[in-house]
Amino acid sequence: MALSALLLEGGGDRPSILVEHGRVTAVGPALSAGADVRRLDCSWDDEASAQPGEVNAHTHLYSGLAPLGMPPPDPSPESFLQILERVWWRLDRALDADSLRASARLYVAEALLAGTTSLVDHHESPNFIDGSLDVLADAAEELGIRLLVCYGASERNGGRDEGRQGLAECRRFIESNRRALVRGMVGLHASFTVSDDTVREAGDLARELGTVVHVHLAEDGADVEDARRRGWPGPLERLLGLAGLPPGSILAHGVHLEEPQVRRAEEAGCWLVQNPRSNEGNRVGYPKALWASGRVALGTDGYPADMNAELRSLVMQSESHGEKAGPAGCRRRARGGFRLVGERYGEQLGRPVEPGRAADLIVYSAETQPGAQSVHPRHVVVGGRVAVEDWKLAHGDIAEIREEARAEAARLWERMAKM
Repeated sequence: MALSALLLEGGGDRPSILVEHGRVTAVGPALSAGADVRRLDCSWDDEASAQPGEVNAHTHLYSGLAPLGMPPPDPSPESFLQILERVWWRLDRALDADSLRASARLYVAEALLAGTTSLVDHHESPNFIDGSLDVLADAAEELGIRLLVCYGASERNGGRDEGRQGLAECRRFIESNRRALVRGMVGLHASFTVSDDTVREAGDLARELGTVVHVHLAEDGADVEDARRRGWPGPLERLLGLAGLPPGSILAHGVHLEEPQVRRAEEAGCWLVQNPRSNEGNRVGYPKALWASGRVALGTDGYPADMNAELRSLVMQSESHGEKAGPAGCRRRARGGFRLVGERYGEQLGRPVEPGRAADLIVYSAETQPGAQSVHPRHVVVGGRVAVEDWKLAHGDIAEIREEARAEAARLWERMAKM
């Protein structure tokens, strides 16, 4: 919730936006507000425009340091499983509290500066499980972004005990969290890294706590092959058959789902999240069947939370693969995140900007940020609270955040090299 009322002043005959208690309460020219209302100037030019903040519906804050010189794997991976084993699973095992904090603060800061106001995070740090979600949540609350977060329980390092620890962290966080902008979920890493018992326990825990399960699903053919070895048609059928997916659950990727499976996921009330840049980078393929669901959103899977860049990649890939839904389907997916996040917050997010909607807003100017290589919003508001003003973080120093990140990244790469 907002700490006070806010007036985004359009100036002249242009509309202003009044925000109270975290929601838009009025839109129009010459709005009146009390002297104690915080005012945000949006009257610089005739092309200034306010629109809903962007949503990243699946990402990994723990990867925020990866662009800061992470050494390439040696030897080079030849498959998706080798990419996981030689890169991302080594990275997550090397994380500690300090490196995770630096990674989360950098990722959140750059997300806000790019106009992303909501992140849906899927976390793993096997050697730092207990308390890890608080580190992520504190970074989100400090800088002022919405965050849906879970720990992705897995058995890939420590068997059933590791899986229980991951689910226990989800429970601990959900039951203790009191942060206004943060919500907790239950997580599983992926079907092929957990036993049937852990899947059942995740579903039971989510239902008990009134939340959903967030899991990687059919990202690579290896996930499908594993489910078939276990006697299921695929990982979706396995998770549903074991009651591991309460309605509203979030399935990341879905690359290797067929059209009937995508429709079945929708019937079960699940969300699918497409991550085009990551899918291309990991060479796992293009999810041609996602057009068949009306519950699809757009994520970055740990790539920077620049959703305009992600949408451009989606459009290009959709066209090159001749996807049935075409550009209209791409735009639908880009908007799906508003509904996904809104379900978990009980808020109306997204277009249009009108009374009753949550005040997650970005304001663009015809004037661009000096020295910037891409166009970013001039102001960012999340839940009625200013998070970015005149291209600068309102609750942090980006130079300090980047300096801390570089120092922690160097130490993180040293630990990774020893694993």
